Amino acid sequence: MIPFGITRTGQQVDAITLSAHGLSATILTYGAILQDVRLDGVDHSLTLGSQTFEDYEDTMMFHGAIVGPVANRIRGASAMIAGTVYDFEANLEGQHTLHSGTAGIHNKVWQVDNVSEKSLSLSHKLPNSEAGFPANRHITATFEIVSGPTLRLAITTTTDAPSIVNATNHSYWNLDGTDHMRDHTVQVQSEHFLATGDTDVLPTGEILLVANTPYDFRQPNKLIPEHPPLDTTFCVSNTRRNLTECCWLRGACGVTMAVATTEAGMHLYDARAANRADGPFYEGLAIEAQGWPDAPNHPHFPSINVTPDAPLTQITEWRFSKT
Repeated sequence: MIPFGITRTGQQVDAITLSAHGLSATILTYGAILQDVRLDGVDHSLTLGSQTFEDYEDTMMFHGAIVGPVANRIRGASAMIAGTVYDFEANLEGQHTLHSGTAGIHNKVWQVDNVSEKSLSLSHKLPNSEAGFPANRHITATFEIVSGPTLRLAITTTTDAPSIVNATNHSYWNLDGTDHMRDHTVQVQSEHFLATGDTDVLPTGEILLVANTPYDFRQPNKLIPEHPPLDTTFCVSNTRRNLTECCWLRGACGVTMAVATTEAGMHLYDARAANRADGPFYEGLAIEAQGWPDAPNHPHFPSINVTPDAPLTQITEWRFSKT
């Protein structure tokens, strides 16, 4: 555990590096940020991070962080939970909720519960009514390097009353160590994607076929900025399921990252408005395994409800190989 920085409120942030099976990963106690990922034989990090903590409180607020308790967007900053309508912080266009607003766990300092050479467990407690979200919730994130080499993340949420949860890791990936994604290909095992509004990127509720659209990534497609624009949820399942490999990112340097998840959605974001300090846009691709956005406002979407008798564990694995 190495001191990494001090928050604006005076809290210390530490960096913890795990290493095993030819893979290393550095995680910050702030936001449970995945700050650096290294594969033996590759001379650069595979994820976009910074060595300067202040960047994470500024333009890089979501880079590598666990976003929650509810990632993505909630229309009208409101949702019904267990028969009661709750109003949340409207931090998107003054009308909607994005990444849980000030309740977001991406900008909290997490507690270190357990750490070893190859695993780390962090936790954070969310109080009832913070930014409008009901229930006292306890979120635990466990990172572990297993054979493969694979980095595994399990996010478990418990609650003392009905609530909603849709946490995700928000890392930006660039497997080549370049400042662009033009030499990468991406593949997503999905027949459908969610339609969104033209400007607000909020799901309309319509589920569209990828066939005969620019969003058909069932075969590897080269990443070209804005062709198509990506801030898109692919429906990799109609419900939460056993851990399943469903997304692949390949770089020109020979590194491939396969993503497996228990979640029903795979959200891809092309970093068109997210950059590192003085860096370019479109530098990396965010691959966010999560439930479908705005699920409480669309009864036909997979549920993101969590209750005291049904805790939720969301698992994602990043599986690396090099040719």
